[in-house]
Amino acid sequence: MALLASVPAMAQSILRDAETEALFRDMSRPIIAQTGLDPKNVDIVLINDPSVNAFVAGGQAVYVNSGLINEADNANEVQGVVAHELGHVVGGHAVLNQGAAGATNISLLSLLLGAAAAAAGGGEAAMGVLMAGQQAAMGKFLAYNRSQEASADAAGASYLSKAGITGKGSLEFFKKLQNLEFRHGYRPADGDEFYSTHPMTADRITTLTDTYEADPAWNKPSDPAIEARFTRVKAKLFGFLAEPRDTLRTYPPTDNSVPAHYARAYAYHKDSQLDRATAEADALLLTAPDDPYFLELKGQILLEAGKPPEALAPLRRATELTGNQPLIATLFGHALIATEDRKNFAEAQTVLRAAVSRDRENPFAWYQLGVIYANQGDMPRARLASAEQQVLSGRMEEALASARAAQLGLPEGSPDWLRAQDIEFQARAEVERTRKRK
Repeated sequence: MALLASVPAMAQSILRDAETEALFRDMSRPIIAQTGLDPKNVDIVLINDPSVNAFVAGGQAVYVNSGLINEADNANEVQGVVAHELGHVVGGHAVLNQGAAGATNISLLSLLLGAAAAAAGGGEAAMGVLMAGQQAAMGKFLAYNRSQEASADAAGASYLSKAGITGKGSLEFFKKLQNLEFRHGYRPADGDEFYSTHPMTADRITTLTDTYEADPAWNKPSDPAIEARFTRVKAKLFGFLAEPRDTLRTYPPTDNSVPAHYARAYAYHKDSQLDRATAEADALLLTAPDDPYFLELKGQILLEAGKPPEALAPLRRATELTGNQPLIATLFGHALIATEDRKNFAEAQTVLRAAVSRDRENPFAWYQLGVIYANQGDMPRARLASAEQQVLSGRMEEALASARAAQLGLPEGSPDWLRAQDIEFQARAEVERTRKRK
């Protein structure tokens, strides 16, 4: 699991993890298939934000906050949220809502009515539900009308029904959001901007209840394999983000389940307890020696503990088992470089080039590839790799300089030269826009 730098359009950082992204793809694929969208163009993106929220911001991506995953009891609840957000995507609501044009983080899971209104109108009573940067967006920019919200609700229910997925999780999660409203004791004042443009939470839940209970999929059990994977990912995410003491309180050493071992491995690793962290990873591998994500975890612990040669075997195996999954392959490439053994550099270059060819939006992979090029004395391509990394990290002035420098040493008209030119144009345009806003 890795925390990546924010892209310019986002206020928070993106969390990327091979296992989590695979789960998101599999649990959302049957829903996306009912929307008419091309599944290849739809992403479910995990955001490092403790607030219980999900949103779309134009395009075909659904952003899910880590706080929502932590709050959800099962995968079916998250599927309900994703279905609702896809209703907004298909409806073009992020594009049509002119009032949201100034918001950098457009929150559309507007069933967070009471909590959002408390944050916008009641000060800090709703802390933990919405981040400060989102409060202004919710209160000032998100005047989504009733028809859009009703449309997203109906569309989401339709997608779940056609996919044969029960709406029980959807209802349960929306009721949790309603409870957040009651917990904070908010009552809308006359003329409240947010409430005046949205139907009440209870009314929407009543409508959805009638819809879901009449659906043939209502009593269909949620996919047990998806649910088991969700429990793992939720524990993994908790261990990665929470303070170690909180992780050990939630997943005590007496708990010998796979999710508990997962969470504690991260907790001990964060607390620099290498022996305990590796023991938890080994406990996982005893249950499934060829689980690529357990192998990835073992390799990550060893690599980040300063033992890259020992990390190579598990990371190489994890890379093989996943067919060179880009995020895992990037970690393997990093380990090869970290050995400081030049004999490993050729393999690192092969691995990293394959990784960026399949996933160009990984700044760390570009950084590592740049290290290899620089070590080989290929400075033009090292600068091009730096430019790729800097654009993805939102460092446009640096990207502009790197792209210009790369072009000077690359054969004019070559694919790499053309790519450097594209980055130069992109970075220059963004720099100029930023200067005009100031």
